[in-house]
Amino acid sequence: MIRRRTALGAALAAPLLAVPRLAAAQRARAPLGPLPLPVKQDDSTAPGWQRDLLMRWGDRVAFDAAAWNPAAQDAEGASGQFGWDARILALATPRQPATDGLPRGVLAVGHPTVDPAMAFPGGEGSPAMLAALQGASLLNLERQGGRWVVVDGGYQSRRLGLGTLCRLGAGSVRGLLGIGGGCVTPWGTLLLAEGDPGFWTSRIPGLDPAGYGFVAELDPFDPQSVPAKRAALGRFPHGDVAATLARDGRAVVYLTDRRVGGFLFRFVSAGPATSDGALEAGTLSVCRMTGENVLWLPLPAGADPLSAAAAAGGTGLDTPSGLGLDPGKPRLLLACQGSPARPSGHVIELTAQGGDDAAPGASAALLFAAGPPGSSAARYGGAGLPPGSAWPENPDTVTVDANGRAWVGTDRGSRDPQQPDALFGVALDGPARGVPLPLYGAPRGAAVGGAAVSPDGGTIFTGVRHPGAVPGARFTRPGTRWPDFRAGVPPRSAVIGLRG
Repeated sequence: MIRRRTALGAALAAPLLAVPRLAAAQRARAPLGPLPLPVKQDDSTAPGWQRDLLMRWGDRVAFDAAAWNPAAQDAEGASGQFGWDARILALATPRQPATDGLPRGVLAVGHPTVDPAMAFPGGEGSPAMLAALQGASLLNLERQGGRWVVVDGGYQSRRLGLGTLCRLGAGSVRGLLGIGGGCVTPWGTLLLAEGDPGFWTSRIPGLDPAGYGFVAELDPFDPQSVPAKRAALGRFPHGDVAATLARDGRAVVYLTDRRVGGFLFRFVSAGPATSDGALEAGTLSVCRMTGENVLWLPLPAGADPLSAAAAAGGTGLDTPSGLGLDPGKPRLLLACQGSPARPSGHVIELTAQGGDDAAPGASAALLFAAGPPGSSAARYGGAGLPPGSAWPENPDTVTVDANGRAWVGTDRGSRDPQQPDALFGVALDGPARGVPLPLYGAPRGAAVGGAAVSPDGGTIFTGVRHPGAVPGARFTRPGTRWPDFRAGVPPRSAVIGLRG
């Protein structure tokens, strides 16, 4: 982390490039190949790649945040620090380069969960402490000396949480809860998706559940931007969101309902995506998937999305979670974490009809079905997985880079199996299509929390979620003390950069 509290303003205040799915040239990376991933207290990285540690639970986000003391945490100090969990949401980059020539960006990271047993020495935290450890962090990034670093006290660095004032319709509501999904839009905003608010509203007195469970929109480059919760996108337990433009310039937002049997939704705005209110009015539809055919079924305006989706005949999916739009082609990837019927999960590719994301239909194809090679559930492309390599199980997040490669992160729910959760690179075209190759293996008890790719393509940012959280673990007896490995210091969720 480098220290600076300056107006990186001119460069970072520029709007995002509002051209959907425009692939940018990216430099070649170190190739991926077969790689076994053992379960261990440390993490693993593919040959030819380096891992940089950028931010950990308790590191300061706000320039005036207090120093972290895990043995004596307080809500006021934690509200300015990086939260307990870490899920990469999006990387916003300015359209115009800075005058000093240094590449910069704003990385959005969600803090969707808090496990009191792992977060507090006594295994229990006050409602105020629980609230302070969740939310989202916006981090200024800067490329220096060939690698990306977090600018300590950067101008756009910001901590969002229960104290954040938000707009909701003609009124307001205090707080963002359980942010677990997000994306940057082509019209220059950041979307933050709230998950199921039930965990929080049952533990924090005075919260009205009706104010939470939305998608909020804000300007990532304006530290004074007030998030607006977009009721037209529906209120339900969101897994992720992805945004693009229809051929006629309208906003298109895909949303997952992260439950077993949950739905995939699509919102198409009533007007062009050119103003602050583009997501205030439009049509919400649910996906019906029949074999390789996808049909978008419009839902009644103002209806409860989940009830209306079921009544319309929407397809219940195997815990639909992560979403990733290909910047070069009109296709969407959907990571389904799994269900009792298909416990290992899978990744589906949806291609918009006629190349238009607002079209009434799409086609669907299986990218891969996860699980041990040779099992009845597993299905991989090409010649299959190379012998001796780790395999994906319970894909939870997916990101597509400008070279047409998907980065899929797994989350087995803190089980302690024969291999760790990992980040896999998967080709979307060519003879190796659908063959996941491991890039990174998380430490014991950790899940992989999403990915974002630097503008030059040389670094992949990923989140390491709740390391050490094996079954039965607690603050004083974790499954690992990654990344500090110091006696008395608990394991810490973190953001890392992988350079190849």
